[in-house]
Amino acid sequence: MIRSMTGFGRAERDDGKRNITVEIRGVNHRYCDISVRMPRRYSFAEDKIKNAVKEKIKRGKIEVSVMVENITESDAEVRLNTMVARQYYDNLVLLSKEFNVSGDISLEYLASLPDVLKSVPDVEDEAEITEAVLIPVREAVDNMTAMRETEGGKLAADLLGRGKTVRELADKIEERAEKVPAIYMEKLRERISELIGSSIEVPEERILTEAAIFADKCSIAEELTRLRSHLDQMADIIERASGPEGKKLDFLVQEMNREANTIGSKANDIEVTNLMLMVKAEVEKIREQVQNIE
Repeated sequence: MIRSMTGFGRAERDDGKRNITVEIRGVNHRYCDISVRMPRRYSFAEDKIKNAVKEKIKRGKIEVSVMVENITESDAEVRLNTMVARQYYDNLVLLSKEFNVSGDISLEYLASLPDVLKSVPDVEDEAEITEAVLIPVREAVDNMTAMRETEGGKLAADLLGRGKTVRELADKIEERAEKVPAIYMEKLRERISELIGSSIEVPEERILTEAAIFADKCSIAEELTRLRSHLDQMADIIERASGPEGKKLDFLVQEMNREANTIGSKANDIEVTNLMLMVKAEVEKIREQVQNIE
């Protein structure tokens, strides 16, 4: 089953020490680009989080948000930096004397200054914390993957429907193209008659030769065959998809567009041209949808 690159997943976990909430969002991207937002104190787990996401997701711009609320202090330690506190205190005393300003330096104020009291992770608990975070990360990825597969099913139905439309238009083009040489031959006779009148008889063999040259020049049989082949391959990829297929489908759409342009340039008939414009419009819609596929 093909999957969309757009999706959202969320998971929560309470392991008795901390509440962990993970949210993951995915949007279209040419490659796999993963960014992680999480408390700085747990940044040691970032690479493993990215690897866990890559196990399930191969394309898309992925944003992972990890929120951790500690229930206990088992993975954190508050440290007092007495050297920083001393420098703050000495400078505040100096400032008071310099500007002749009186006032008490309270413990509460001193403790609130940056880096006096600092919460730091317990290095010995890194492995435990990482595993605790990875559990909801994997669950959130699974939830987002389920959403991407649901959206992928809708994309598949749309692509197959548009592929059917293109095939029907190709059949109409082929039917009309078979009549074009005869129409050209008739117009050629009329044009010759207008130019030289009916007093001079033009050999039928000459007219047939000109018509044959025209028919060969504007033949689109090969292009239609290749276009149908691309449509068959697209349907086969969609129906048999077991992994990321977006790049393959993108290549096929480029080839469809190439055949459509060639047919349009070789068409010497207004009806074929109009039908070809409809084909190109459908192929462009297919291309837009393929950009959403992983």
